[in-house]
Amino acid sequence: MFREMNNIGIGSLGIVCIISIFMGAVVTIQTATNIESSWIPKYLVGYTARQTIVLEFSSTMIGLILAGKVGSSIAAELGNMRISEQIDALEIMGINSASYLILPKIVAAMVTFPLLMFFSMFLGIGGAWVIGEATGLVFTADFQYGLLYDFDPFSVTYATIKMFFFSFAISSIPAYQGYYVTGGSIGVGKAGTRAVVNSQIAILILNYGLTQLLLMS
Repeated sequence: MFREMNNIGIGSLGIVCIISIFMGAVVTIQTATNIESSWIPKYLVGYTARQTIVLEFSSTMIGLILAGKVGSSIAAELGNMRISEQIDALEIMGINSASYLILPKIVAAMVTFPLLMFFSMFLGIGGAWVIGEATGLVFTADFQYGLLYDFDPFSVTYATIKMFFFSFAISSIPAYQGYYVTGGSIGVGKAGTRAVVNSQIAILILNYGLTQLLLMS
């Protein structure tokens, strides 16, 4: 399990950090440059960056990115083990291959992906603040005021709940596709594609359902 946490969790930290920083910067630039009226306060930039990153980007968008990176990796790994008969060898030795190979991946994803989400929130907001101060589009005092303005702590809870569900989908769907792959190496490639597409569709459906359940109930 710790090996899987390193592979699919820590191994994804780099891409999550890069995307989060630049996305925060882009949100700041787009929001600030579209505020044309002097009646609209500058702290709206910080407020918009917080809402965008906390509510949607660091959970759903990062989940979709992880589905592409981690999902294809899981499907390919298990698919290669299936066609090379490594899974059959485990079962001959009396080992529950599904529990031994799949369960650590699911647990590792559900532990590490929410942590990646928190890193994404921190770096995304940090990138938004740095680019706003560096370009002079919004000053630190205004940005911080908008960051704290009308903050609801449940937003973080909502994002965390979503990420737990996304983590299960990202790890279990590709694992299923890879575990039951057929057709040799060509089948492994098709399983990887199905794993990414199906897990991303599942994330979008879960995002809609959980948003309606948690925010509209």
